[in-house]
Amino acid sequence: MKHIFVVDDEKNIRDVLQKYIENEGYKVTLFSDGRNVYDEMQRLKPDLLIIDIMMPYLDGLELCKQIRRVSDLPIIFVSARDGEFDRILGLELGGDDYLTKPFSPRELMIRIRNIFKRMEKTSVQSTINVRDVTIDQEKRYIEKDGQEIKLTTKEYDLFVFLACHKGKPFTREELLEMIWGYEYAGDGRLIDDLVKRVRKKLEMYHSSVELSTIWGYGYRLDE
Repeated sequence: MKHIFVVDDEKNIRDVLQKYIENEGYKVTLFSDGRNVYDEMQRLKPDLLIIDIMMPYLDGLELCKQIRRVSDLPIIFVSARDGEFDRILGLELGGDDYLTKPFSPRELMIRIRNIFKRMEKTSVQSTINVRDVTIDQEKRYIEKDGQEIKLTTKEYDLFVFLACHKGKPFTREELLEMIWGYEYAGDGRLIDDLVKRVRKKLEMYHSSVELSTIWGYGYRLDE
């Protein structure tokens, strides 16, 4: 059974989400702020976290930073902040999705299911080699010279999608739809940021893999 953490200082939101999450057949643990979440992660091993951004003591962005130091678990931000800057910042720090309050719990459940489906999805071609990088899709593992390249869920999805279509360019809109699994209510700069993060991590491991910008169009992974 999948286990989801809900971290939100609004009790009514916690109660509503608990009802919907449990009706989907998932286990849920509730937190009113972020202070104990990191320790409980080590003990309870959740599969996904839903995190409010504006909370007392430890806000959602700081909590995300803590988690990303040790884990690539999927994180969905929920926030009353609806500006583009806040969405970009949340995703840049390692969030996998971002919902603005008030939001539809049903829509949140769809996004959760999409994330789990993508995590569990395997391909006939389980191993992909791209230049000096090897992707094991069954294990969702990427390595170069025996070292794991740690990517968040959406970074991994983007990289693997482009690796499966080497040499083919995609528009930002196509990538938004493919990576998020639905028509995302955002703009192409979310993809720009995701590509930038993947490039930075590839550079950290001195990989020769290149994500090329097709000016005025989108991106491709060069063969």
